[in-house]
Amino acid sequence: MRHSLLSFVLLFFSAPIWCQITVIGTLKSGGLTRDYRLYKPAIYTGAKPVPLVLNLHGYSSNNFEQEYYGSFHAIADTANFLVVMPNGTIDNQGNRFWNTFGGTSTVNDVKFIDNLIDTLQKTYNIDPQRIYSTGMSNGGFMSYALACQLNRRIAAIASVTGSMIVPNLNACQPKRPVPVMEIHGTADPVVPYTGGTLLNFASVPNVVNAWVNFNKCNQTPLITPVPNTNLTDGSQAERIVYSGGTNGATVEHYKIAGGGHTWPGAAFITGVTNQDFNASYEIWRFFRRYRLDALSNADLPENILTHWDIFPNPNHGTVQVNIQLAESAAVRLEVFNLFGQLQTTGLDARLTAGEHQEQLNLQHLPSGIYLMQINSGASQSVKKLVIED
Repeated sequence: MRHSLLSFVLLFFSAPIWCQITVIGTLKSGGLTRDYRLYKPAIYTGAKPVPLVLNLHGYSSNNFEQEYYGSFHAIADTANFLVVMPNGTIDNQGNRFWNTFGGTSTVNDVKFIDNLIDTLQKTYNIDPQRIYSTGMSNGGFMSYALACQLNRRIAAIASVTGSMIVPNLNACQPKRPVPVMEIHGTADPVVPYTGGTLLNFASVPNVVNAWVNFNKCNQTPLITPVPNTNLTDGSQAERIVYSGGTNGATVEHYKIAGGGHTWPGAAFITGVTNQDFNASYEIWRFFRRYRLDALSNADLPENILTHWDIFPNPNHGTVQVNIQLAESAAVRLEVFNLFGQLQTTGLDARLTAGEHQEQLNLQHLPSGIYLMQINSGASQSVKKLVIED
């Protein structure tokens, strides 16, 4: 996965606040000097232990590109967790990679991640029960490797456009259930949904089913369509959830019909990129439920946002939005037209847990049908909004 360097440079200079609190570091592992970028949100003080999310780049990409392509900045700023973006090593073709494809490389990336966690724990107050891994493409493959081989430290993983090679899938014997999320497009030309290629990729359904069996989940999933809020992105998604696993472990799969080798919700469109949901939001929503010592925390809601509605609807441009939050969170209300184009932002503020009523004036918008989207922490939801003359 490689993106336009110019695009990333432009984003870099348009977001100086992020850059000011991204720490660059190195460590020795396996006789090699390895490097990483660590995003530390402004609300982190070190007074209490916080989660750590590993965010791994794809093949031929790097940690700088992944930090901004599969970004967790806004979520970490609200939920208070650290995000580390390590770099893979260079292969014989001159590309950065994670050693998950077989071949002759002797680089031990699992040991490197183990050493990286140790290094970060010496400086930062990291909750050892809440360490997670996600990644794009080859970074998704690497996250699966951690689920198989480092599950004593990794509480849950999520793969975006990644998979496993068949030999690694057959050899995987996790010592504990590991909650897994797989986000994948059916038209992915790089890591095909149906598997194959010279690298012997397992099909996405086979990988999902294997983890359903590892975690002893129910074999019959709950399938929910993702609202098709963007009519121009060339894809539609559905959420497939296998629940009831050992200690509450689940397996989730976002299957994107027509989706390409891309990160849903990304600001950079590099192919068919689904815009009906944000992969980073959904990954954190998934991660935040799990700990090593008690996979499913019954006291922690799956969604921060427990209820919201628009009244009246239809309306004449003046509405009240009722919001109920399970915990405090930054809340943003946005209104889009039916082509997914942002029309206005109605609210962007941090709200406390409980019920809130927000009055919005939308009289500057022409009459018609719109979509109102609410983002609250790791929760995201969309409702139809009708403005009449």
